[in-house]
Amino acid sequence: MSDLLRGELVRLTAENPEVMASNFFLWYQDTGWVRFLDTDPSRLTSEKKWKELLDKDLDKESKDEIFFAIRTLESDKLIGFIGLFELFKHHGDTLVAIALGERDYWGKGYGTDAMRIMLRYAFYELNLRRVGLIVFEYNTRAIRSYEKVGFIPEGSVRRVMQRDGKRWDFKYMGILREEWLARQAGEVNDQ
Repeated sequence: MSDLLRGELVRLTAENPEVMASNFFLWYQDTGWVRFLDTDPSRLTSEKKWKELLDKDLDKESKDEIFFAIRTLESDKLIGFIGLFELFKHHGDTLVAIALGERDYWGKGYGTDAMRIMLRYAFYELNLRRVGLIVFEYNTRAIRSYEKVGFIPEGSVRRVMQRDGKRWDFKYMGILREEWLARQAGEVNDQ
C-alpha cells in the first residue's frame, strides 16, 4: 500500500503552529499573493498575531475541517497549505482550499500534485462523494490546475468582488467521486 499523503512532488503533513505562523507572516507580506487567496482587503499581520490565530484555529479544528501543510519531496521545504472545509460527511461533500505561498513553486506542478493527493485522501480515506471549490475569475493559473485534476465548472456568482476598480466573478468548480475514479482508471490504462 502506498503512502496516502505523498505525491510525485510534494507530501502533505501536519505542521507546528510556530512554523506555520512564521511562514504565514512572510507569505502575507506579498499582497499580490493574498489577492489570489482572500476576498478581504490586504493587510499586514504580525507573526505573533498569526501564531495566536493559528493556535485558536487548531484548537477549534473539528471534524468539519482538515488542514495540511504542503512540503516538497526534494528539500522538505514548506511551500503552502491545503485543507478541507465545510466537511459535511452526512452528505459526502466538502470544499477544498489551497495556497502556495512560495512563488518559486508556482506553475511547476506542485499545487496540482497537492490537489491530487487531497482528492485521493477525500475519496479513498474519507469516502466523500463530491469535492468543490471556489476560485476567483482572474486566477486563471489556479483554474487550469483544477481542470487538470478533473474539476469542472459548476456555476458562478457574478461580479461579487471588486479588485482594482473592476468587478469579478466567483467561479464554483467540483468533482464527483465517480468522475475522479474514472480519471484514475484512465491514467492507469494510459501507463
